Amino acid sequence: MNLGFLGLQFSFGLQQGNMGPIYSYLGADEAALPILSLAGPVTGLLIQPLIGAMSDRTQSRWGRRTPYFVAGAVLCAAGLLAMPFSSSLLMAVSLLWLLDAGNNITMEPYRAYVSDRLDPDQRQFGFLSQSAFTGLAQMLAYLTPSLLVALGMSKDWVDDHNIPYTVHVVFIFGAVLSLSTILWSVLRVPELPLGTEEQARIAAAPRGAAATLAEIGEAIVEMPRAMRKLGVMSLFQWFGMYGYWTYVTYSIGRTVYATADAQSPAFHSAVLTNGEVAAFYNAVAFVVAFAMVPLVRRLGPGIVHALCLTLGGIGMIALPHIADKALLFLPAAGVGFAWGSIMGNPYAILASSIPAERTGVYMGIFNMMIVIPMMLFSILMSSLDLGFVTLGIGLYGKLLGGDPGQMLTLCGVALILAALSVLWVKEGRRA
Repeated sequence: MNLGFLGLQFSFGLQQGNMGPIYSYLGADEAALPILSLAGPVTGLLIQPLIGAMSDRTQSRWGRRTPYFVAGAVLCAAGLLAMPFSSSLLMAVSLLWLLDAGNNITMEPYRAYVSDRLDPDQRQFGFLSQSAFTGLAQMLAYLTPSLLVALGMSKDWVDDHNIPYTVHVVFIFGAVLSLSTILWSVLRVPELPLGTEEQARIAAAPRGAAATLAEIGEAIVEMPRAMRKLGVMSLFQWFGMYGYWTYVTYSIGRTVYATADAQSPAFHSAVLTNGEVAAFYNAVAFVVAFAMVPLVRRLGPGIVHALCLTLGGIGMIALPHIADKALLFLPAAGVGFAWGSIMGNPYAILASSIPAERTGVYMGIFNMMIVIPMMLFSILMSSLDLGFVTLGIGLYGKLLGGDPGQMLTLCGVALILAALSVLWVKEGRRA
Protein backbone atom coordinates (compact mmCIF):
# COMPACT_ATOMS: atom_id res chain seq x y z
CA MET A 1 0.00 0.00 0.00
CA ASN A 2 2.59 2.51 1.06
CA LEU A 3 5.10 1.99 -1.74
CA GLY A 4 3.48 4.93 -3.54
CA PHE A 5 4.10 7.02 -0.44
CA LEU A 6 7.81 6.37 -0.98
CA GLY A 7 7.68 8.07 -4.38
CA LEU A 8 5.58 10.94 -3.03
CA GLN A 9 7.93 11.57 -0.11
CA PHE A 10 11.01 11.31 -2.36
CA SER A 11 9.57 14.37 -4.09
CA PHE A 12 9.09 16.18 -0.76
CA GLY A 13 12.66 15.26 0.20
CA LEU A 14 13.96 16.83 -3.01
CA GLN A 15 12.06 20.03 -2.20
CA GLN A 16 13.33 20.21 1.38
CA GLY A 17 16.94 19.63 0.42
CA ASN A 18 17.20 21.59 -2.81
CA MET A 19 14.70 24.44 -3.17
CA GLY A 20 16.55 26.82 -0.85
CA PRO A 21 19.89 26.24 -2.62
CA ILE A 22 18.20 26.50 -6.07
CA TYR A 23 16.80 29.90 -5.08
CA SER A 24 20.25 30.92 -3.82
CA TYR A 25 21.92 29.75 -7.05
CA LEU A 26 19.45 31.99 -8.93
CA GLY A 27 20.36 34.99 -6.76
CA ALA A 28 17.84 34.99 -3.87
CA ASP A 29 18.73 36.52 -0.51
CA GLU A 30 18.67 34.24 2.57
CA ALA A 31 16.05 36.40 4.25
CA ALA A 32 13.66 35.86 1.31
CA LEU A 33 13.83 32.05 1.29
CA PRO A 34 10.74 31.29 3.42
CA ILE A 35 8.43 33.59 1.47
CA LEU A 36 9.73 32.24 -1.86
CA SER A 37 8.78 28.77 -0.59
CA LEU A 38 5.20 29.74 0.31
CA ALA A 39 3.88 27.50 -2.48
CA GLY A 40 3.95 24.48 -0.19
CA PRO A 41 1.99 25.98 2.71
CA VAL A 42 -0.51 27.84 0.53
CA THR A 43 -1.31 24.93 -1.80
CA GLY A 44 -1.58 22.68 1.24
CA LEU A 45 -3.98 25.10 2.90
CA LEU A 46 -6.20 25.40 -0.18
CA ILE A 47 -5.94 22.02 -1.86
CA GLN A 48 -5.72 19.35 0.83
CA PRO A 49 -8.98 20.08 2.70
CA LEU A 50 -10.79 20.54 -0.62
CA ILE A 51 -9.42 17.32 -2.13
CA GLY A 52 -9.98 15.45 1.14
CA ALA A 53 -13.64 16.47 1.19
CA MET A 54 -14.08 15.72 -2.51
CA SER A 55 -12.52 12.27 -2.19
CA ASP A 56 -14.93 11.44 0.66
CA ARG A 57 -17.79 12.15 -1.78
CA THR A 58 -16.32 10.55 -4.91
CA GLN A 59 -17.73 7.41 -6.53
CA SER A 60 -16.05 6.17 -9.70
CA ARG A 61 -15.16 2.93 -11.42
CA TRP A 62 -11.57 3.42 -10.14
CA GLY A 63 -12.52 4.15 -6.51
CA ARG A 64 -12.88 7.34 -4.51
CA ARG A 65 -9.19 8.02 -3.73
CA THR A 66 -7.45 6.60 -6.82
CA PRO A 67 -8.35 9.41 -9.30
CA TYR A 68 -6.62 11.90 -7.01
CA PHE A 69 -3.53 9.68 -6.60
CA VAL A 70 -3.05 9.54 -10.35
CA ALA A 71 -3.78 13.21 -11.13
CA GLY A 72 -1.44 14.38 -8.39
CA ALA A 73 1.32 11.99 -9.48
CA VAL A 74 1.25 13.32 -13.06
CA LEU A 75 1.46 16.98 -11.91
CA CYS A 76 4.24 16.10 -9.45
CA ALA A 77 6.30 14.35 -12.15
CA ALA A 78 5.90 17.32 -14.49
CA GLY A 79 7.10 19.76 -11.82
CA LEU A 80 10.11 17.60 -10.94
CA LEU A 81 11.17 17.22 -14.57
CA ALA A 82 11.08 20.97 -15.24
CA MET A 83 12.47 22.37 -11.95
CA PRO A 84 16.25 21.96 -12.60
CA PHE A 85 15.89 23.89 -15.87
CA SER A 86 14.71 27.04 -14.04
CA SER A 87 16.36 30.12 -15.53
CA SER A 88 14.99 32.69 -13.05
CA LEU A 89 13.51 32.99 -9.58
CA LEU A 90 10.06 33.56 -11.09
CA MET A 91 10.28 30.32 -13.08
CA ALA A 92 11.48 28.32 -10.06
CA VAL A 93 8.72 29.73 -7.84
CA SER A 94 6.07 28.99 -10.48
CA LEU A 95 7.25 25.41 -10.92
CA LEU A 96 7.24 24.91 -7.16
CA TRP A 97 3.54 25.85 -7.14
CA LEU A 98 2.89 23.18 -9.79
CA LEU A 99 4.95 20.60 -7.95
CA ASP A 100 3.31 21.29 -4.60
CA ALA A 101 -0.16 21.20 -6.13
CA GLY A 102 0.55 17.69 -7.40
CA ASN A 103 1.98 16.53 -4.08
CA ASN A 104 -0.93 17.95 -2.11
CA ILE A 105 -3.59 16.47 -4.42
CA THR A 106 -2.09 13.04 -3.69
CA MET A 107 -1.22 13.43 -0.01
CA GLU A 108 -4.49 13.51 1.93
CA PRO A 109 -6.34 10.89 -0.15
CA TYR A 110 -3.30 8.67 0.48
CA ARG A 111 -3.62 9.10 4.25
CA ALA A 112 -7.38 8.50 4.05
CA TYR A 113 -6.66 5.40 1.93
CA VAL A 114 -4.73 3.86 4.86
CA SER A 115 -7.60 4.54 7.22
CA ASP A 116 -10.13 3.18 4.67
CA ARG A 117 -8.21 -0.01 3.98
CA LEU A 118 -7.24 -1.10 7.51
CA ASP A 119 -9.17 -2.25 10.55
CA PRO A 120 -9.01 0.15 13.53
CA ASP A 121 -6.49 -2.01 15.42
CA GLN A 122 -4.18 -2.01 12.38
CA ARG A 123 -4.14 1.74 11.77
CA GLN A 124 -1.32 2.62 14.18
CA PHE A 125 0.93 0.20 12.34
CA GLY A 126 -0.41 1.48 9.02
CA PHE A 127 0.48 5.10 9.75
CA LEU A 128 3.82 4.19 11.34
CA SER A 129 4.72 2.10 8.28
CA GLN A 130 3.79 5.13 6.18
CA SER A 131 6.17 7.11 8.38
CA ALA A 132 8.87 4.50 7.78
CA PHE A 133 8.47 4.85 4.01
CA THR A 134 8.73 8.61 4.48
CA GLY A 135 12.07 8.16 6.23
CA LEU A 136 13.36 5.74 3.59
CA ALA A 137 12.25 7.95 0.67
CA GLN A 138 13.69 11.15 2.07
CA MET A 139 16.92 9.38 3.02
CA LEU A 140 17.31 8.37 -0.64
CA ALA A 141 16.36 11.85 -1.89
CA TYR A 142 18.95 13.57 0.30
CA LEU A 143 21.70 11.01 -0.25
CA THR A 144 21.49 10.59 -4.05
CA PRO A 145 23.49 13.78 -4.95
CA SER A 146 26.39 12.60 -2.74
CA LEU A 147 26.21 9.16 -4.35
CA LEU A 148 26.43 10.78 -7.78
CA VAL A 149 29.52 12.71 -6.67
CA ALA A 150 31.02 9.48 -5.29
CA LEU A 151 30.43 7.86 -8.70
CA GLY A 152 32.41 10.59 -10.45
CA MET A 153 30.15 13.63 -11.06
CA SER A 154 31.69 16.93 -10.01
CA LYS A 155 29.78 18.80 -7.31
CA ASP A 156 30.94 22.02 -8.95
CA TRP A 157 29.71 21.14 -12.49
CA VAL A 158 26.89 23.65 -12.96
CA ASP A 159 24.67 24.82 -15.81
CA ASP A 160 24.39 28.38 -17.14
CA HIS A 161 22.19 29.32 -14.16
CA ASN A 162 24.58 27.94 -11.48
CA ILE A 163 22.39 24.88 -10.77
CA PRO A 164 24.58 21.75 -10.32
CA TYR A 165 23.98 18.87 -12.72
CA THR A 166 23.64 16.55 -9.74
CA VAL A 167 20.36 18.39 -9.10
CA HIS A 168 19.27 17.76 -12.71
CA VAL A 169 19.86 14.02 -12.40
CA VAL A 170 18.20 13.53 -9.02
CA PHE A 171 15.07 15.49 -10.01
CA ILE A 172 14.62 13.43 -13.18
CA PHE A 173 15.01 10.25 -11.14
CA GLY A 174 12.46 11.59 -8.64
CA ALA A 175 9.90 12.22 -11.39
CA VAL A 176 10.16 8.64 -12.64
CA LEU A 177 10.09 7.18 -9.11
CA SER A 178 7.10 9.25 -7.96
CA LEU A 179 4.89 8.39 -10.92
CA SER A 180 5.85 4.71 -11.16
CA THR A 181 5.48 3.85 -7.46
CA ILE A 182 2.09 5.55 -7.10
CA LEU A 183 0.77 3.74 -10.19
CA TRP A 184 2.19 0.44 -8.88
CA SER A 185 0.49 0.95 -5.52
CA VAL A 186 -2.86 1.73 -7.17
CA LEU A 187 -2.68 -1.34 -9.41
CA ARG A 188 -1.48 -3.78 -6.73
CA VAL A 189 -3.76 -2.74 -3.86
CA PRO A 190 -7.08 -1.50 -5.24
CA GLU A 191 -9.48 0.26 -2.96
CA LEU A 192 -12.08 -1.82 -1.15
CA PRO A 193 -15.59 -1.61 -2.66
CA LEU A 194 -17.91 0.71 -0.78
CA GLY A 195 -20.73 -0.83 1.21
CA THR A 196 -24.36 -0.20 0.35
CA GLU A 197 -24.82 2.21 3.25
CA GLU A 198 -21.71 4.21 2.32
CA GLN A 199 -22.78 4.40 -1.33
CA ALA A 200 -26.20 5.67 -0.30
CA ARG A 201 -24.63 8.31 1.97
CA ILE A 202 -22.37 9.57 -0.84
CA ALA A 203 -25.25 9.56 -3.34
CA ALA A 204 -27.41 11.59 -0.96
CA ALA A 205 -24.70 14.16 -0.24
CA PRO A 206 -25.10 17.50 -2.07
CA ARG A 207 -22.75 18.12 -5.00
CA GLY A 208 -20.73 21.07 -6.21
CA ALA A 209 -18.03 23.41 -4.88
CA ALA A 210 -20.40 25.20 -2.49
CA ALA A 211 -21.45 21.93 -0.88
CA THR A 212 -17.82 20.85 -0.52
CA LEU A 213 -16.86 24.15 1.14
CA ALA A 214 -19.90 23.90 3.40
CA GLU A 215 -18.81 20.40 4.40
CA ILE A 216 -15.34 21.70 5.31
CA GLY A 217 -16.84 24.54 7.37
CA GLU A 218 -19.23 22.20 9.16
CA ALA A 219 -16.41 19.77 9.91
CA ILE A 220 -14.31 22.58 11.40
CA VAL A 221 -17.19 23.63 13.67
CA GLU A 222 -17.76 20.02 14.78
CA MET A 223 -14.06 19.21 15.12
CA PRO A 224 -13.33 16.65 17.89
CA ARG A 225 -11.63 17.99 21.01
CA ALA A 226 -8.50 15.86 20.53
CA MET A 227 -8.00 17.37 17.08
CA ARG A 228 -8.30 20.92 18.45
CA LYS A 229 -5.61 20.13 21.01
CA LEU A 230 -3.38 18.66 18.32
CA GLY A 231 -3.63 22.02 16.55
CA VAL A 232 -1.66 23.68 19.38
CA MET A 233 1.01 21.01 19.14
CA SER A 234 1.16 21.41 15.35
CA LEU A 235 1.73 25.17 15.63
CA PHE A 236 5.06 24.68 17.43
CA GLN A 237 6.01 21.43 15.71
CA TRP A 238 5.75 22.64 12.12
CA PHE A 239 7.13 26.11 12.87
CA GLY A 240 10.26 24.34 14.10
CA MET A 241 10.54 21.79 11.30
CA TYR A 242 9.95 24.33 8.53
CA GLY A 243 12.59 26.67 9.91
CA TYR A 244 15.05 23.80 10.26
CA TRP A 245 14.58 22.65 6.66
CA THR A 246 14.91 26.19 5.34
CA TYR A 247 18.11 27.19 7.15
CA VAL A 248 20.08 24.10 8.20
CA THR A 249 22.21 24.11 5.00
CA TYR A 250 23.18 27.74 5.64
CA SER A 251 24.08 26.96 9.27
CA ILE A 252 26.31 24.08 8.17
CA GLY A 253 27.86 26.34 5.53
CA ARG A 254 28.94 28.83 8.18
CA THR A 255 30.00 26.47 11.00
CA VAL A 256 31.66 23.65 9.03
CA TYR A 257 32.74 25.31 5.76
CA ALA A 258 33.06 28.99 6.83
CA THR A 259 31.06 30.31 3.88
CA ALA A 260 27.89 32.26 3.21
CA ASP A 261 28.53 32.49 -0.55
CA ALA A 262 25.98 30.34 -2.41
CA GLN A 263 28.11 30.36 -5.60
CA SER A 264 31.22 28.94 -3.90
CA PRO A 265 32.49 25.33 -3.99
CA ALA A 266 32.36 25.38 -0.18
CA PHE A 267 28.60 26.00 -0.30
CA HIS A 268 28.20 23.07 -2.73
CA SER A 269 29.96 20.98 -0.09
CA ALA A 270 27.58 22.29 2.58
CA VAL A 271 24.57 21.26 0.45
CA LEU A 272 26.00 17.74 0.04
CA THR A 273 26.82 17.51 3.77
CA ASN A 274 23.28 18.54 4.69
CA GLY A 275 22.06 15.83 2.31
CA GLU A 276 24.16 13.23 4.09
CA VAL A 277 23.06 14.43 7.54
CA ALA A 278 19.42 14.48 6.44
CA ALA A 279 19.78 11.01 4.89
CA PHE A 280 21.07 9.81 8.26
CA TYR A 281 18.21 11.29 10.27
CA ASN A 282 15.70 9.90 7.80
CA ALA A 283 17.33 6.47 8.14
CA VAL A 284 16.92 6.85 11.91
CA ALA A 285 13.27 7.82 11.32
CA PHE A 286 12.77 4.70 9.16
CA VAL A 287 14.05 2.40 11.92
CA VAL A 288 12.40 4.30 14.76
CA ALA A 289 8.98 4.26 13.07
CA PHE A 290 8.86 0.47 13.30
CA ALA A 291 10.76 0.17 16.58
CA MET A 292 8.33 2.44 18.44
CA VAL A 293 5.26 0.29 17.58
CA PRO A 294 5.36 -1.80 20.81
CA LEU A 295 6.12 1.31 22.88
CA VAL A 296 3.15 3.14 21.34
CA ARG A 297 0.89 0.19 22.14
CA ARG A 298 2.09 0.26 25.74
CA LEU A 299 2.13 4.03 26.45
CA GLY A 300 -0.01 5.50 23.68
CA PRO A 301 1.14 7.65 20.76
CA GLY A 302 0.99 10.94 22.70
CA ILE A 303 3.64 10.15 25.32
CA VAL A 304 5.97 8.62 22.74
CA HIS A 305 5.54 11.61 20.44
CA ALA A 306 6.40 14.04 23.25
CA LEU A 307 9.62 12.14 24.03
CA CYS A 308 10.65 12.09 20.36
CA LEU A 309 9.95 15.81 19.88
CA THR A 310 12.10 16.61 22.90
CA LEU A 311 15.03 14.67 21.42
CA GLY A 312 14.56 16.53 18.13
CA GLY A 313 14.54 19.91 19.87
CA ILE A 314 17.74 19.16 21.75
CA GLY A 315 19.37 18.06 18.48
CA MET A 316 18.42 21.28 16.69
CA ILE A 317 19.74 23.43 19.53
CA ALA A 318 23.06 21.54 19.55
CA LEU A 319 23.69 21.43 15.80
CA PRO A 320 24.82 25.08 15.22
CA HIS A 321 27.56 24.66 17.83
CA ILE A 322 29.34 21.86 15.94
CA ALA A 323 32.15 22.64 13.48
CA ASP A 324 33.24 19.05 12.75
CA LYS A 325 31.28 17.35 9.96
CA ALA A 326 31.45 13.91 11.58
CA LEU A 327 29.90 15.18 14.83
CA LEU A 328 26.86 16.64 13.03
CA PHE A 329 25.35 13.16 12.92
CA LEU A 330 24.92 13.02 16.73
CA PRO A 331 22.28 15.78 17.02
CA ALA A 332 20.82 14.59 13.70
CA ALA A 333 19.82 11.34 15.42
CA GLY A 334 17.52 13.34 17.71
CA VAL A 335 15.95 15.02 14.67
CA GLY A 336 15.43 11.52 13.24
CA PHE A 337 13.50 10.41 16.32
CA ALA A 338 11.27 13.47 16.03
CA TRP A 339 10.70 13.04 12.29
CA GLY A 340 9.91 9.33 12.58
CA SER A 341 7.26 10.15 15.17
CA ILE A 342 5.86 13.24 13.42
CA MET A 343 4.85 11.30 10.32
CA GLY A 344 2.99 8.61 12.25
CA ASN A 345 1.90 9.22 15.83
CA PRO A 346 -0.22 12.40 15.41
CA TYR A 347 -2.19 10.62 12.65
CA ALA A 348 -2.74 7.62 14.90
CA ILE A 349 -4.25 9.95 17.55
CA LEU A 350 -6.30 11.73 14.90
CA ALA A 351 -7.64 8.60 13.17
CA SER A 352 -9.02 7.27 16.43
CA SER A 353 -10.86 10.51 17.26
CA ILE A 354 -12.63 11.39 13.98
CA PRO A 355 -15.72 9.83 12.35
CA ALA A 356 -14.82 7.35 9.60
CA GLU A 357 -17.15 8.92 7.03
CA ARG A 358 -15.25 12.22 7.35
CA THR A 359 -11.73 10.82 7.26
CA GLY A 360 -10.76 12.62 4.05
CA VAL A 361 -11.99 16.05 5.05
CA TYR A 362 -10.52 15.84 8.56
CA MET A 363 -7.16 14.67 7.22
CA GLY A 364 -7.28 17.72 4.92
CA ILE A 365 -8.21 20.05 7.78
CA PHE A 366 -5.41 18.56 9.88
CA ASN A 367 -3.03 19.53 7.10
CA MET A 368 -4.20 23.13 7.56
CA MET A 369 -2.72 22.84 11.04
CA ILE A 370 0.57 21.94 9.36
CA VAL A 371 0.69 24.67 6.73
CA ILE A 372 -0.60 27.60 8.80
CA PRO A 373 2.50 27.50 11.07
CA MET A 374 4.66 27.40 7.93
CA MET A 375 2.88 30.45 6.54
CA LEU A 376 3.27 32.20 9.89
CA PHE A 377 6.98 31.41 9.85
CA SER A 378 7.33 32.81 6.32
CA ILE A 379 5.55 36.05 7.16
CA LEU A 380 7.41 36.62 10.43
CA MET A 381 10.91 35.68 9.30
CA SER A 382 11.05 36.67 5.62
CA SER A 383 11.86 39.95 3.96
CA LEU A 384 11.45 40.17 0.18
CA ASP A 385 11.92 43.61 -1.41
CA LEU A 386 9.89 43.89 -4.62
CA GLY A 387 10.84 47.56 -5.11
CA PHE A 388 7.36 48.97 -4.59
CA VAL A 389 6.62 46.87 -1.49
CA THR A 390 8.48 44.67 1.01
CA LEU A 391 6.85 41.35 1.86
CA GLY A 392 7.25 39.89 5.34
CA ILE A 393 8.19 41.31 8.73
CA GLY A 394 11.85 40.27 8.42
CA LEU A 395 12.62 38.95 11.91
CA TYR A 396 15.38 36.75 10.47
CA GLY A 397 17.44 39.90 10.02
CA LYS A 398 15.96 42.13 12.71
CA LEU A 399 15.73 39.62 15.59
CA LEU A 400 18.24 36.90 14.68
CA GLY A 401 20.81 39.06 12.92
CA GLY A 402 20.68 36.98 9.76
CA ASP A 403 22.28 34.08 11.65
CA PRO A 404 20.98 30.64 10.59
CA GLY A 405 22.46 29.12 13.74
CA GLN A 406 20.20 31.32 15.87
CA MET A 407 17.29 30.19 13.67
CA LEU A 408 18.02 26.52 14.41
CA THR A 409 18.11 27.30 18.15
CA LEU A 410 14.67 28.93 17.88
CA CYS A 411 13.40 25.87 15.98
CA GLY A 412 14.68 23.54 18.70
CA VAL A 413 12.84 25.53 21.36
CA ALA A 414 9.67 25.31 19.24
CA LEU A 415 9.92 21.50 19.13
CA ILE A 416 10.28 21.31 22.91
CA LEU A 417 7.18 23.51 23.28
CA ALA A 418 5.38 21.12 20.91
CA ALA A 419 6.39 18.22 23.16
CA LEU A 420 4.85 19.97 26.18
CA SER A 421 1.70 20.70 24.16
CA VAL A 422 1.12 17.10 23.07
CA LEU A 423 1.07 16.00 26.71
CA TRP A 424 -2.16 18.02 26.96
CA VAL A 425 -3.82 15.63 24.49
CA LYS A 426 -5.06 12.95 26.86
CA GLU A 427 -6.63 11.03 23.97
CA GLY A 428 -3.10 10.06 22.92
CA ARG A 429 -2.43 8.16 26.17
CA ARG A 430 -3.20 4.64 27.25
CA ALA A 431 -5.64 4.39 30.18
